[in-house]
Amino acid sequence: MSIISLFVNASLVVQVVMVILLAASIASWVLIFQRGMALSRAKKAYTAFEKRFWSGVDLNHLYRELPSDEEATPGAAGVFRAGFREYSRLKPKSDDAQAVMDGVQRSMRVTLSREEERLNISLPFLATVSSVSPYVGLFGTVWGIMGSFQALGTAQQATLTTVAPWIAEALVATAMGLFAAIPAVIFYNRLASRADQLLGRYEDFAEELHSILHRNLHSRGSNDA
Repeated sequence: MSIISLFVNASLVVQVVMVILLAASIASWVLIFQRGMALSRAKKAYTAFEKRFWSGVDLNHLYRELPSDEEATPGAAGVFRAGFREYSRLKPKSDDAQAVMDGVQRSMRVTLSREEERLNISLPFLATVSSVSPYVGLFGTVWGIMGSFQALGTAQQATLTTVAPWIAEALVATAMGLFAAIPAVIFYNRLASRADQLLGRYEDFAEELHSILHRNLHSRGSNDA
């Protein structure tokens, strides 16, 4: 007995459960591949920008190289753009070095928050699939077992043939729940870990940029004095 025949011969409720779990599994795999490629691109972009940043290039020149659109400068480039823009805006207007650096830090913190949201996009869906799918499959299992007991109650003679279809569809519902949940939970953990690692690198870069701008600000203040 094939899975297709079990689906066709299953009760309407179990069919709906199977369709929901199949759709959740397909959507999960699509998101897994999308987020995996997006995180790989983000890591490559970070490596390339970090190499450019530490190459000794003038920060003003590096800032002018970046696109003016915020959406076109994600990752560490976006953190640098936000921090250096605020630094360039506040430095001529304020003699308070601490106020300037506080503004820089706030600007980078906002950008980091956006990057965290960008890195973790769609991951809550995988978490939902991983936690809910077993229960949806269990609902189909319970429904199938209930059907088998009803079949036993109405049958004049209790045989395996009477309850086998109901038990089979119940087990298939359980299997599909696990089929949807297991990849979702595995790749959710993996992708979330990669996103956290990349966000940690962005935060480290923000701290390094803050230190560099702080030194530049104080060195210029000393020269002016």
